[in-house]
Amino acid sequence: MVFESREEAGTLLADQLKKYGKDCVVLAIPRGGVVVGAQIARALSCPFEVVIIRKLGAPGNPELAIGATTSKGGVVLDQELIKRLEVTKGYIRSELSRQQKEARRREKVYLKGETINITDKTVILVDDGIATGATVETAIQAVKEKLPAKVVLAVPVAPPHTVERLKNEVDELVVLSTPEHFWAIGEFYEHFPQISDGEVVKILQNK
Repeated sequence: MVFESREEAGTLLADQLKKYGKDCVVLAIPRGGVVVGAQIARALSCPFEVVIIRKLGAPGNPELAIGATTSKGGVVLDQELIKRLEVTKGYIRSELSRQQKEARRREKVYLKGETINITDKTVILVDDGIATGATVETAIQAVKEKLPAKVVLAVPVAPPHTVERLKNEVDELVVLSTPEHFWAIGEFYEHFPQISDGEVVKILQNK
């Protein structure tokens, strides 16, 4: 299954999430997930915000996640991948520091100190796709720390093995496509442009 755009993917996901109605909060992972999440929040007429998670990129391949972090220090590491790639502890420390700094910068730009209370709420966590799952796993942990009533993970595309691992971490997992052969999220979109900070801010202002 190939999506025309993130907007189309969000609209299709919203159709699968209608049972939640207005009684939920949509949290999207920037930047691409914000475009998908905006469509869902609009269709369900529910509050919309971002959860800032930064991927720890592999040496020489920043798109390959060896882990992920939040601005507050929450970290998930893919120990199997780190061992296979022989990633050093020094590299991990440096990448962790760099990405936490970027997470703090994005929080200031996107959230401006304002956050939605999600305690006892149903949270729909959204991204434009999942590859290794490190980023989403970190996001799930960060969301659970705020004691929501339920966590629903909704993504357009993810590989089967990642879906199998993550489905036990949330109350419900909604995924539209689970291709066996998975190289990168972008291959499942006809149009997959980079999203700028400015575009994210504009979407959040118009929520």
